[in-house]
This record gives sequence, C-alpha cells and structure tokens, in this order.
Amino acid sequence: MDLKTVAFEEGVFSVLDQRKLPLEEKRVIIRSVRDAYDAIASMTVRGAPLIGIVAAFGASLSLCETREDWENAFYEGMRLLARSRPTAINLHWALKRAEKAFEQARPSGREAAYRAVIEEAEAIRREDALLCRKIGKNLQPFIRDGGRYLTHCNAGALATAAYGTALAGFYVAREEKKKIFVWVDETRPWLQGLRLTAWELTRGMIPHKVIADSAAAFLISRGEVDAVFTGADRIAANGDTANKIGTYALSLACRAHGIPFIVAAPRSTLDPSCPGGEEIPIEERGGEEITRIAGMGERAEEAYNPAFDVTPYANITAIVTEEGVWRP
Repeated sequence: MDLKTVAFEEGVFSVLDQRKLPLEEKRVIIRSVRDAYDAIASMTVRGAPLIGIVAAFGASLSLCETREDWENAFYEGMRLLARSRPTAINLHWALKRAEKAFEQARPSGREAAYRAVIEEAEAIRREDALLCRKIGKNLQPFIRDGGRYLTHCNAGALATAAYGTALAGFYVAREEKKKIFVWVDETRPWLQGLRLTAWELTRGMIPHKVIADSAAAFLISRGEVDAVFTGADRIAANGDTANKIGTYALSLACRAHGIPFIVAAPRSTLDPSCPGGEEIPIEERGGEEITRIAGMGERAEEAYNPAFDVTPYANITAIVTEEGVWRP
C-alpha cells in the first residue's frame, strides 16, 4: 500500500493531490517552501504523519532560494510551515528533526545543509513506512477472522508514507488471510471516508460499505460493529486524543455499548508536553466547507467548522503504536 503520497525523484518533489481523489490521480510539484505550506493548509495532503513528511521536505526548499541570507530563509520557512495546521503534533516533530539536521550541517555551507535536510526528510519517510506496518501487526489482537469494524476519516496509506495507521491493521489482516468487513464513515465535511478510505479499501480488496456519519451509532447499537479503529493527530500525556471531528461521538457510542475503541498512531503523535486534551489546539476551518454541499456558500459565515475533537482517555480501549499496545 505505497501510494507514493510524497515522492522526491531526480530532484523533483511532488505529492499526490488528495482533493482530486477518487476521480483523478493527479500529482502536484512542490517547488518552494510556500508551495509546501499551501499543500498542507489547502489539504492537498492531509493526515498527521504525511503532513510531517511534507513539511520536512518543504523545509529543504527554503535553501534553494537565491537569497544570500540562506540561514534566515531556512528559519523563516520553518516558521511558515509550523503555522500551516495547528492540531497535528507530527508536523512540529518532523520540523524539529529537519532543524537539527540543518544546524549540524550549517557550518559546511548551504549545499551541505540542503543535502542534510533532504536526507533527514527521506529518513522520516522511510521510517514512517516501516513503523506503519508494525502498527498494523500490533493491531492484530483486536482484529479477528470474520470481524466487522468501523473507521472514521482516513487513517490509511494516503495519510502516511505507506500502509497507514488504523487501516494498516486491515491490510495486515488481509495478508494473514483474515476475512473482515469494514464500515466507512463518510466523514463530513471533506468526505475523507467516502473519497479516500473507500478508494483505498477497494484497491486493497477489502470488503466495505460507506455509511453516513449519523448512521454509525445506530449500527453500533445493533451489534453490527465489533470495534472502532481511528487514527490520531495528537495524543496528550494523559491519553486524551485529538482526531477528526466526529471521533468523540463514536467513542461515546462504543462506551455505551461495550465495544472496543482503538486509536492507532505512531509514537511521534504523542505529545508529552501537553498534559490533557483541553490543551490541544483545535483547528477551525472556513464555514464554506460545510455549506457548499447544500449550495449555500454565500452563507458560510453562519457555519461553525472545527476540524477536530478530543476523545478523553477514559473512552479509549487502547492506543496502538509501532512500539506496542498502551492501555488507559
């Protein structure tokens, strides 16, 4: 499940435009740090791990500018990228790695610094692909042959370098010959479930059906769901977890009906500096993302559009990373 969400080939940096899927598989060339910022902010790319990877590659592009003060250009680019999306901690984690590589190579000049940052970005991408498969393996105790599962938003290969986080468990289950079925929340307002997760599962030959977000609790109450799997954009020190808006409601339904609610994410998603969910910054996006589906874009100011919510640790059965399983 390597969909080449991000690629650096023959000196050209490009990303898969996820706004066009599933109707068109289009790549966007990233030529500058501003292009990288725009790709993240506009949701050309999305998913916490992938945002971090793109930001690390984007940081290197500030060193390709013709400015004489290339050191200042790098730090300005870093500050710009850090503002692209506030909730996902992987963004800042990857930028810190890029900055460390830059500072170690800076005494050797601009070209050496550029190569160092590119190599670090490539390392982050390779590591992500490997650790995502480990997450998939670590999810197997929660996935049985014949099981029916529900997932929200897209925590698959499109959100990472390969395999994904929550969806990685389904891909590994298929490799292990388990027969499973997946309910896919449409995930308003960007429809990441309908457009992206369903597209991925089709490619992965995993049986599934798309449902309206409002149907999920009904299916859970009827015993049609054995567990819910989601990704995460930031996990606080106490285990509170930020993820796509609508995740908290799913956790409440799981708790009410006694089924597992599983969060899958790389270790880099944990933020030990954040004590609890109330400290996680929640991105608010434009109201037109909600109203345009009903043809009411001119009234976008009447909509409220938080992109994420916070699920308290008490609602989470387990947090699964590449290192293993964490319990409340």
